[in-house]
Amino acid sequence: MKIAIAGSLIASAGLLLWVAHSPAQPTLKTDEIQRVLTTVDGPTLYNEYCAVCHGISARGDGPMAPMLNAKTPDLTRIAMRHGGKFPRARVEDVISGEAQLPAGHGTREMPIWGPAFSQVDRDVDLGRVRIDNVARYLETLQEK
Repeated sequence: MKIAIAGSLIASAGLLLWVAHSPAQPTLKTDEIQRVLTTVDGPTLYNEYCAVCHGISARGDGPMAPMLNAKTPDLTRIAMRHGGKFPRARVEDVISGEAQLPAGHGTREMPIWGPAFSQVDRDVDLGRVRIDNVARYLETLQEK
């Protein structure tokens, strides 16, 4: 199991680095998309796309986190940072790349997954479902 998770994280890290260093929106090759994006399951998508930076526990301690310029946010404290209420619509906007980040935030290091989640020809309409499912999964991880 640990080997499978490590392999998945390594593959995700490679994909993440490729996407993060692309000058434009992520444009994945069809075979890459079909290999890594075969589900709409929130926890699975999180583990494939987000855990490499945010960590399996979502506390910002993923294997790529130390390599980033900005501190990787602890995703288990989103509700706490918003007065105890989980802002699902805002979280979805951040994942999709639609959120306007504060001017002091600097450059956006987090990849914009919305376009990648929608680039599978046969299910282009499931991109919003994937984003919603990841946000709903993050909501279940919130500290009380």
